Amino acid sequence: MRDFVGKRYWLIGGSEGLGLALAKKLSGAGAKVILSGRDEARLAEAVEAMPGPAEAVAVDVTSEESIKAALGKVGAFDGIVYLAGAYWPMKAQDWETEKVEAMIDTNLSGLVRLVSAVLPGMIAANRGHLVVTGSIGGYRGLPGAIGYSASKAGVMALTESLYADLRDTGVEIQLVNPGFIRTRLTDKNSFRMPAIMEPDKAAQQMFEHMCSDNFRLNFPVLFASFFRFSQLLPDGLFYRLLGKG
Repeated sequence: MRDFVGKRYWLIGGSEGLGLALAKKLSGAGAKVILSGRDEARLAEAVEAMPGPAEAVAVDVTSEESIKAALGKVGAFDGIVYLAGAYWPMKAQDWETEKVEAMIDTNLSGLVRLVSAVLPGMIAANRGHLVVTGSIGGYRGLPGAIGYSASKAGVMALTESLYADLRDTGVEIQLVNPGFIRTRLTDKNSFRMPAIMEPDKAAQQMFEHMCSDNFRLNFPVLFASFFRFSQLLPDGLFYRLLGKG
């Protein structure tokens, strides 16, 4: 069981939804949480909602300069959780370049910018804990998920490579791939979302994973298992099961 008492955890994307719920779990476990996002008013409200010590540091992950400035304000940390995300449901027939680029810029390139800023120091110190939020939607290209599936597939592959290189060092890497969680982003969906979870329940699973030594968590288990093992299915069968072929 990981001891969070007195540890400093920086949650990027921690002002709402899953990030806010997870921040409360970590704060309740004794960690000092630093919450980051773009909306300073929302961050201030999030800090007030924490059961323990917390602070807000605004950051825009689409800007290298903003990440570096935020890192200077955050100072020393024991762990980072990357939860920043952008999402619009989109079919190929409705392609919107600006939104596709925004999803990749926030979800994948934002993570790359963060890792570029913090990883050398973590490696030099041979310590630190990096937790990355992927998605079960990154295991296969899904209908109506132009931009999002691609960005999350990249996030997951990058995190797997980090783990492969650093697994025998003092730098700990973990990946969390959730299914549908009731948030401002999933409110954009007009389709049925199987096994959708409330943020608090999803945060509890993520918190328990962070307490463990395991690398990957896919949840909810049954729904996530279909996507995990769908990589072994022939393409024609997989897309017929989705009703798209």
